[in-house]
Amino acid sequence: MLLCLFCTSIYAQNDVTKFLGIPVDGTKSEMIKKLKSKGFVYNEYLDEFEGEFNGTDVQLSIVTNNNKVWRICVFDKYGRDEAQIKLRFNTLCKQFQNNGKYICLTDQSIPDDEDISDQMLLNSKKYNATFSQIPADTATLKKNVEEYLYSKYRYTKEDLENLSEERQAEIGIDLLLKFISKREVWFTIIEEYNKYRILMYYDNKYNEASGEDL
Repeated sequence: MLLCLFCTSIYAQNDVTKFLGIPVDGTKSEMIKKLKSKGFVYNEYLDEFEGEFNGTDVQLSIVTNNNKVWRICVFDKYGRDEAQIKLRFNTLCKQFQNNGKYICLTDQSIPDDEDISDQMLLNSKKYNATFSQIPADTATLKKNVEEYLYSKYRYTKEDLENLSEERQAEIGIDLLLKFISKREVWFTIIEEYNKYRILMYYDNKYNEASGEDL
């Protein structure tokens, strides 16, 4: 079932990453209207929004490629101290892990005894956590699975059932990596003037620049 889910994601390009139920897609002007409908206030001069997201005051911006939205950036409006930002980071990790719309490979929370200020300053350590949204559209699941497995691996449904667990795991990892690369939601800690903030990204990498304009 896990393998089938990942196969579906490769084909379901219209089932893109969503932010508050809004597909991260379309034109910037369309996205501005949709975010306003969610209660965010748009500052035309700064070209950004302000509002509340997941119980936190945030600023929000839209990133486009060839006038197609491919990223929504969500930035904490107010900074926190080290203890507060570690708690916020770990709370977000738990919220994503417990949300059935997302999948992740490992526990990405920060250990309680870790000094993040020293790690960031002395070792240039980055604190990132990456999750991937699970596609909602599974109507053509069976057909897509069989087509993908045969086109890439020359496997029929019967072949797949007879594969070893090790081989199934190899295929699953391959598909999982493709899945994560297109529907990522990730966040990181940034430091400014001895205060820390969370910067979160909702990415639709189908619309991301891939060198086509070079």
